[in-house]
Amino acid sequence: MGSGPVERLRQLEMIERDIATAIHSSGQALQELSKDKPSMKQVESHTTSFIKTLESVEIGLTKQINYLTQVSTGQPHEGSCYAAQKDLLMAMHRVEHVKSRLNELEKIHNEHLHGYLASAPQGSGMRRPFQSSQI
Repeated sequence: MGSGPVERLRQLEMIERDIATAIHSSGQALQELSKDKPSMKQVESHTTSFIKTLESVEIGLTKQINYLTQVSTGQPHEGSCYAAQKDLLMAMHRVEHVKSRLNELEKIHNEHLHGYLASAPQGSGMRRPFQSSQI
C-alpha cells in the first residue's frame, strides 16, 4: 500500500466504488427475492458478490484506519513529518514550562532574600549578594 496522499485518495475512491458495488449487489438480490418465482441461483450469486465486496471494503477501511491511528499516535511512518512536528511542539511546551518555573523560583528566591536582608540588623556587615540581574 503506497503512502502518498494521492495514493491514499485513490484507495479511498476504490473503497467508495466497492461500497456502491456492494449496495448494488444487495439490491439485485432483494429484487430477485421480491419476484413471484425468484431464481435462487441468482440470489446466491448476488449475495456472494455482496459478501466478497463487503470483505474487500472492510480490509480497505481497516488499512486506512490503521494508517490514521499510526499517524495520530506519532508512530513513525513513511512519508510524513507529523511525529517530528509533534516532538518539536512538545519540546517547545517543555521549554516554556521550564522558563515559567525558573521565573517562579527566581521570584521566590528574591522574596526570601529581600526578607532575609530586611531582617538583618543595621551595621551587621551583611551585604547584599551579587544577583544575576546586576549583570
